[in-house]
Amino acid sequence: MNAFFAFSGQGAQAVGMGKDLYDAFPAAKAVFDKADEVLGYSLSGICFDGPAEKLTETRYCQTAIYTMSCAALAAFREKYPEVKPVACAGLSLGEYAALFAAGAFSFENGLKLLQQRAEFMDEACKAAPGGMASVLGGDADVIAEVCAACGIDVANYNSPGQIVISGAADSVKAACAELANRGFRKVIPLTVAGAFHSRMMQSAGEKLASVLENAPISMPEVPVFQNFTGDVPADTAELRANLAKQVAGSVRWETCVRNAAKLGADTIIEFGPGAVLTGLMRRTIPEMNKVNINGKDFAL
Repeated sequence: MNAFFAFSGQGAQAVGMGKDLYDAFPAAKAVFDKADEVLGYSLSGICFDGPAEKLTETRYCQTAIYTMSCAALAAFREKYPEVKPVACAGLSLGEYAALFAAGAFSFENGLKLLQQRAEFMDEACKAAPGGMASVLGGDADVIAEVCAACGIDVANYNSPGQIVISGAADSVKAACAELANRGFRKVIPLTVAGAFHSRMMQSAGEKLASVLENAPISMPEVPVFQNFTGDVPADTAELRANLAKQVAGSVRWETCVRNAAKLGADTIIEFGPGAVLTGLMRRTIPEMNKVNINGKDFAL
């Protein structure tokens, strides 16, 4: 098996996530306990018991998904210590779990970085109303053209036939109407806190860049494909820059996946709540084997 370790992004969260891992695997329990200690409040309680409204808040959601994903990784390593990845990647905030998995920083340092990222993004969300929409099918170039005309951005290139757009709420509505006029049949407004991965997150990205300058980050021990470029960074300076630019930049997930396959990856192992990334893989490289580590009953 040539494993591609992939880590969930925001939107995959669900109340109760990680509880069975916590109860079944000492290594997973240690991750949740460490998160509670570092943050100074019971993140595990928010994950396990909610309420859903609190878990969905950006300032809790990002650290919660990161922690649950790292706990799933710890459980996997406890059960299958011999399985090493040929590459790692994560969707948006999942990139931090991917970098942890690849040895670029400690769990605690990744958690602290993500806590600050979430706070900066939460501030940007509250500064102006933003919106996002999922566009299914159609030509990516036409979608980008409509976004440019409406003053918004392509947030995610997720898979063939699935693109997410993002920007000011009224402008996203205008873009959705224009795409419908152009024959796009499925343009679905998303229920989100703000315009993630758009120019409206620029202030958050700039604040994060300042934090990342002095953050303890090493080059990953295995290739990590970063969202902003879809490729592996040349050095830690590029790695840091990509993490900052990712906040307001497009997530090139399809490119990350295809580049992992070029390294010989034949099995995607998704860590974290839900099964979004394995679902996207069905559209991108359907022949790749798919495994989800989102609860205690997992097996290769």
